[in-house]
Amino acid sequence: MRALVIEEPGKYSVTTLPDPAPGPGEVVVRVGAVGICGTDLHIVAGEFPPTSYPIVPGHEFAGEVVELGAEAPGVRVGDTVAVDPSLFCGRCHYCAIGRGNLCENWGAIGDTVDGAMAEYVKVPVENCHRLPGHVPATHGALVEPLSCAVHGFDVLPRQLASHYLIYGAGTMGLLMLQLAIAAGAASVSVVDVNAARLEVARTLGADAAVTDADELDRPEGWEIVIDCTGAIPAIEDGLSRVRRGGTFQQFGVAAAAARASVSPFRVYNDEITIVGSMAVLHSFGRAVDLLGEGVIDADTMITHDFPLGEFDEALDTFRSGAGRKIQIRPLRKERL
Repeated sequence: MRALVIEEPGKYSVTTLPDPAPGPGEVVVRVGAVGICGTDLHIVAGEFPPTSYPIVPGHEFAGEVVELGAEAPGVRVGDTVAVDPSLFCGRCHYCAIGRGNLCENWGAIGDTVDGAMAEYVKVPVENCHRLPGHVPATHGALVEPLSCAVHGFDVLPRQLASHYLIYGAGTMGLLMLQLAIAAGAASVSVVDVNAARLEVARTLGADAAVTDADELDRPEGWEIVIDCTGAIPAIEDGLSRVRRGGTFQQFGVAAAAARASVSPFRVYNDEITIVGSMAVLHSFGRAVDLLGEGVIDADTMITHDFPLGEFDEALDTFRSGAGRKIQIRPLRKERL
């Protein structure tokens, strides 16, 4: 099979590898689409500590089951599935208390073992979630980022008619926007320094979409403020906009060494809650349901697709901020 292999940080190529063979409890999936996310950029650059090389990246994917190993119940050859990339050990303290996303031995398909930037990928059968018949694999590849957003809402307080402020109108910010609307928000405002992204936020239902929160008229603040950027200026600004008794969520990924300023007195005096949200936890199946019910506008979210041989161009497009979800279609030999 053809696959993209990162041999070492900064060095990758499309090459031919043996087709994967499923072991007990495993299936082989013919990859229909795989999304690119920021983690992939970090893996390419050697900035994601759990990754060892060489590796086939790709953790946001869906496709068709083409081969079953022994003891692989629940799916059949021909099923279209989205695959949860999470690989939890099931033995550590965090797995024992139901918080596998914090697993001490955490791994993930495409991050620590070979992933879906290939024509075929071998996965545990329990990680496969069948897609509704009307949902194609290209849309199914959105389930993984959507499941991260669903987990983000799991750790937020939710009350009907809350006012939300979201920083970032990229893929994750737009998914959080759509979930906030579905959760009964009174209003959702979006901030992004890239003005070209704001019209999409408005199209998807944002009540306001601006390049600076000073343009918004809400001096009392917002009950829920979510950072989807990981950018320190956005984080610090967002912390200042939380209404008394409100919640700030750090959803975007900042550099490990980054530091943001916060007023401890205000956190105390205004009873501000600050909460993080890390990856996927018991949220994948619900993300499939939300996608199947049309809560997320998948066609608007997916803006670019590339064949495997144009991975460079796909990365450049991602880095430019020109699109939303950018996908690789491994079975395609050229761009349509």
